[in-house]
Amino acid sequence: MPAVTATQVGDDDFLLDVRDDDEWHAGHVDGAHHVPMMELLARLDEVPQDRDVVVVCKVGGRSAQVTAYLNANGWERVRNLDGGMLAWVGAGRPMVSEDGHAARVL
Repeated sequence: MPAVTATQVGDDDFLLDVRDDDEWHAGHVDGAHHVPMMELLARLDEVPQDRDVVVVCKVGGRSAQVTAYLNANGWERVRNLDGGMLAWVGAGRPMVSEDGHAARVL
């Protein structure tokens, strides 16, 4: 499965966060696009096919499933964020929150 590390994610990549609402509100990458995994099929039109897409969850399991699904259904430029948001934080990459608290990974 195509994967990328947190340090390899570029500013131009479309970051697709498939975590649940509470996880998203606690902390996410500024500019990421939130489509919870359970809503993906109904919202496939929000995932571009003409640019690089990086799928992220907490540790990489859910995002790996989404990456595999998208790759099997015509998306050619989709990669999984290896290690998920925990790896993102571990690499010192910035996050923002929606709940008034310091950004964190749930």
